Amino acid sequence: MKSLRYFVTLFVATSFIGLQAQTDQVVVDSVTTDMVVVLPWPQNVQARLDTLMLDPLLESTQLGLMVYDLTADSLLYSHGAKQTLRPASTMKLLTAVTAIDLLGGDYKLNTSLRYKGTVKDSVLTGDLICVGSLDPMFDANDMRAFVESVKGLGVDTIRGRLVAAPSFKEEDLFGEGWCWDDENPQLSSLLVERKDEFMTVFANRLRDAGIVVEAPITTAPYEKDALMLCLRSHKLKEILVPMLKESDNLYAEAVFFQIAGSQTARPAKAAHARQLIKRELSKASVTGIAYRIADGSGLSLYNYVTPELMVKLLCYAYKNTKLFMQLYPALPIAGQDGTLKKRMTGPYTNGRVKAKTGTLTGISSLAGYLTTANNHVLAFSIINQGVLKNADGRGFQDKVCTALCEP
Repeated sequence: MKSLRYFVTLFVATSFIGLQAQTDQVVVDSVTTDMVVVLPWPQNVQARLDTLMLDPLLESTQLGLMVYDLTADSLLYSHGAKQTLRPASTMKLLTAVTAIDLLGGDYKLNTSLRYKGTVKDSVLTGDLICVGSLDPMFDANDMRAFVESVKGLGVDTIRGRLVAAPSFKEEDLFGEGWCWDDENPQLSSLLVERKDEFMTVFANRLRDAGIVVEAPITTAPYEKDALMLCLRSHKLKEILVPMLKESDNLYAEAVFFQIAGSQTARPAKAAHARQLIKRELSKASVTGIAYRIADGSGLSLYNYVTPELMVKLLCYAYKNTKLFMQLYPALPIAGQDGTLKKRMTGPYTNGRVKAKTGTLTGISSLAGYLTTANNHVLAFSIINQGVLKNADGRGFQDKVCTALCEP
């Protein structure tokens, strides 16, 4: 004989998924009554989520889901939360949390112009040396400042070398496990306008400014006795916003290598960043959970996490006030900006869901925070794996968030 909970759940389920109810009666142990049972929080939300677990999408795909009530400090819902799944761009949360905690928002990514040699009769006899740290924000204005600093020396001719000092990171321009046919960012220590064309553009801008360049472009180790001519910097907190709101892969990989280089090891290697992210996860009480870190952006097919891991990380960030104050404003806001601008625009979710999206072929994910109708703050992670249409995964995630946000 069916229990009251079964029929109440079925009734709420029928209403929530939009099916036309034929009756407002609830059956209790074969007794018919006209009374409709209204479940209290959080049983009402749990009943809605139980209903979504009947979605046909889950018959042919994998789902990992965990929701934690930060206000009540208790687990609200879990389904397949220990499954190891590909995170796609929600991987950027691991990178962001580690970077904020380890480096701080005011940490600077520097690109410098230095020189060695002598200046006589408006001629620099020596080298112009460019030293980069994989700053994804270095642009035409920064390059203009480089050129102006050369002119400021009173130089109209350069006789020597234009030297790229790529000592900041390992030589690999692509991440482990990246697909060769994706639009992958190039991970060069020296970038201008996101491209690995720094030295060529520098030489051309010098010539455009009327400076005679009688100097070949070459690569050489950085010489510490070279004199500083110009320094351009961008702060980590400037990079976090496009990294998370727009899911910018280059920005995420740049931050990944700042983590790697934070212990002064040169060249910075992906392996260094992985070790430090693992250390951060240990601080977030991630123990006894299977996972694998390959890159900082989620592009790699070798990344594996669990929804439980993601939620533990989000809980840790929430409880660390300084960390949370820098992470939370950088997340996409449902119905308002970033990769969530056109999603969850309804009255209960608009502006109340702040979360990182993730999309790869066959993977759709969402992880972050939301505020419920009764003002509970929840941390959640949803990973849909094996979805042939990513729109199906996004649609399911939007239903989950709506179920959580509604009264």
